[in-house]
Amino acid sequence: MDEVKKIVNDIKNGNVKPVYFLMGEESYYIDRIAEYIEKTILTEEERGFNQMVLYGKDVTVEDIVGNAKRYPMMAEKQVVIVKEAQHLSRTIDKLSTYVDNPQLTTVLVICYKYNKLDKRKKLYKSVSKNGVLFESKKLYENQVSEWIRKTLNGKGYSITPKACILLVEFLGTDLSKINNELEKLKLVISKDVEITPAAIEEHIGISKDFNNFELKKAIGERNILKATRIVTYFSQNPKDNPFVVTVTLLHTFFSQLLNYHGLTDHSPKNVASAIGINPYFVKEFQVAAKNYPMKKVSQIISNLRELDLKGKGVGSSNISQADLLKELLVKII
Repeated sequence: MDEVKKIVNDIKNGNVKPVYFLMGEESYYIDRIAEYIEKTILTEEERGFNQMVLYGKDVTVEDIVGNAKRYPMMAEKQVVIVKEAQHLSRTIDKLSTYVDNPQLTTVLVICYKYNKLDKRKKLYKSVSKNGVLFESKKLYENQVSEWIRKTLNGKGYSITPKACILLVEFLGTDLSKINNELEKLKLVISKDVEITPAAIEEHIGISKDFNNFELKKAIGERNILKATRIVTYFSQNPKDNPFVVTVTLLHTFFSQLLNYHGLTDHSPKNVASAIGINPYFVKEFQVAAKNYPMKKVSQIISNLRELDLKGKGVGSSNISQADLLKELLVKII
């Protein structure tokens, strides 16, 4: 992320701001920036007297300001990091008075996760003028695979596109959660070995054969035998394979397939760009488009919406996941 690199490079070059307000839905980059500041602004000897970590649920804005106004001891700067500052959302705007005239020997870092400042409020304008305001936005699912690839490549590792998708399908779009699993992989896989679905199954515990990714592919190919085997496995392991995740993924797939049918240019590059997928998976849509005409796709999308409601207990009750999965296959294939 270019904005993160700029913040880090500015700090490396000595351009340190008195206030860093880190906000947004994606906690990964908020944690990384705060961690970088925590480890680099002060020397190990200076941290004992001049670095403080506060938690939003335990302090007030007045407490933060009081600590920020202190002078450093035997150091040029002090660092005050406020984690979980989102707990102060009702009073956070009172911080604007300090930010208008910050202590230049203090580096104040506010970690405001899963929330963001109102652009119309004074604090937003004050931080924009006198500090660094960073918003960490959630990545879309189709962006996370590329993030995984780039993250691993930056450390000298490589991974197959299918393995990327498998991680996203199983772990979701939480970058912190994904990064934790990547760290595990890097401990057991050497840089000269490409990370594959088999490696993920062995070291993370995600089945390379029985997962939503393979179910989607089997349905696209109208491979009834394979789809039935996967659905049976899901029925036997409902906690690891919740129905709501399956039906959501398939709804996304068929919505993308509907868009595919509406394209006039079916070249791989255009398809990948238009429906937001990795070019590696364009072939799956080419195959599925032959098996499911546009009218059938529209009908399937409608059926999936009904099944999603059933899975959430709307209009029905006591339907087992096994029965829902069987109905899903019948209404699609």
